[in-house]
Amino acid sequence: MSILCSEWTKLSSVRTTWLLVASAVLASVLLGLLGVFDLIGAQPTDLPDDWDSTAESLKGLLFAQLLVGMLGALSITSEFDTGMIVTSLSIVPSRPRLLIAKAAVVSAIGLGTGIATVLISFTAVQMMLGDAGIPIASISGPGVARALVGAVIYLALIAVVGLSVGVLARSTAGSLAALVGITLLTPAIAPSILGPIGDWFARYWPITAGQKAYAVIQLANDVTPWLGLGILAAATFALGIASILAFVLRDA
Repeated sequence: MSILCSEWTKLSSVRTTWLLVASAVLASVLLGLLGVFDLIGAQPTDLPDDWDSTAESLKGLLFAQLLVGMLGALSITSEFDTGMIVTSLSIVPSRPRLLIAKAAVVSAIGLGTGIATVLISFTAVQMMLGDAGIPIASISGPGVARALVGAVIYLALIAVVGLSVGVLARSTAGSLAALVGITLLTPAIAPSILGPIGDWFARYWPITAGQKAYAVIQLANDVTPWLGLGILAAATFALGIASILAFVLRDA
């Protein structure tokens, strides 16, 4: 418990942590509103058949996830950059215990950030759509509460992914480059590859699959929401094991 308290104090006392949290919430809300702005004045009949009001309200998570991932990465790269990692290891010689404690704190902050981000984004976008006369989603509607919970879990997992990337990259710049590739570039570019490889990335790349967790409308070729979240969780676990091994085997 003392290790958890120590890691919480280190992360919560840094201004950057809360700047990233606030930026994630703000970016998600603004991008979500911007994403549906062109629908103002549209008629319900103009909407596509697969219109998903819930998923539309959470489009801002595409950028928020990068900030949450960097929050996780900075929890360890800042110590590598300043040399504080040596002090941390002198206090907690067990590297796996130290990293697991960091993961617990990072996931807790990611979970809190996810709750705020999802609820505020969902509420703001649904209000905007309602004022424009567009059909909106209700939390009590079929699949909506599940989608919102899935979105929160998704962001918490991304925070842990960021921590693992930070351990492996051991630098803030390297972590940012890796997270951009993992969360943005690969899901956008890889599915365009012809053949089964592109099909695999379109369905099973952990980030792409995990994003199905906050969709209410499921398309024919999509993985199910819980399977998608399970794929992301499994990838997060595997990356976490790799980061623990790297942390144990490499010098501080």
